[in-house]
Amino acid sequence: MLASGALENAFVRLEPLRLEHVEPLHAAAREDPSLYALAPVPVDAAGMRGYVERALADAEAGRALPFAIAHKGQAGAPDRIAGSTRFMNLEWWSWPPGPIRASGEPRRPEAGDPPDVVEIGHAWLGATWLRTAVNTSACLLMMVQAFETWRVNRVTLKTDARNNRSRAAIVRLGGRFEGILRAHLPAADGIVRDTAMYSVLPAEWPETKQRLESALARVHDGLP
Repeated sequence: MLASGALENAFVRLEPLRLEHVEPLHAAAREDPSLYALAPVPVDAAGMRGYVERALADAEAGRALPFAIAHKGQAGAPDRIAGSTRFMNLEWWSWPPGPIRASGEPRRPEAGDPPDVVEIGHAWLGATWLRTAVNTSACLLMMVQAFETWRVNRVTLKTDARNNRSRAAIVRLGGRFEGILRAHLPAADGIVRDTAMYSVLPAEWPETKQRLESALARVHDGLP
């Protein structure tokens, strides 16, 4: 099982998901259920518990690494759970013998080594945290982990092709549009959806990181 502790910066802390997060996640989701018409975010208590339990099962099986997003309280205010996100669709490639041409490093054959590709997905926030620095902060932490600790070859981001708000957010985070996968997955509203695919590659990471850090620097104390 791929392991990681909490990831944090001045704004947020990504806590490894636990059953204790069910109640605060439910509170965040029910602020405005209409936000999740195109996202698989449950807004009832039983549904949220099932959502967390399935995420934990995926983590135990090595298929995902889920987090609760905690906003760090400013000026003495308490920390609050704002939403959730995860690493998912982890890929370990079968490399040929010899050095990896992209980096010149030897192949890493040991079990438990970092993945070659990760997706940042199942990312959602409660209504209070939209249009704040929380999403940018969380994504920056995850990309640092992916590119600088795990040294992945690709970070994937995707969303329902109809979800214009999510697509705009992905672009702001540095995702490069790759195209539409038609009839790709079941959608949250019960249809078979088309999926808009985006990615960030290692060569794009330095510029993306600088842009995200600059955006956060401009926030100052603008978080709620």
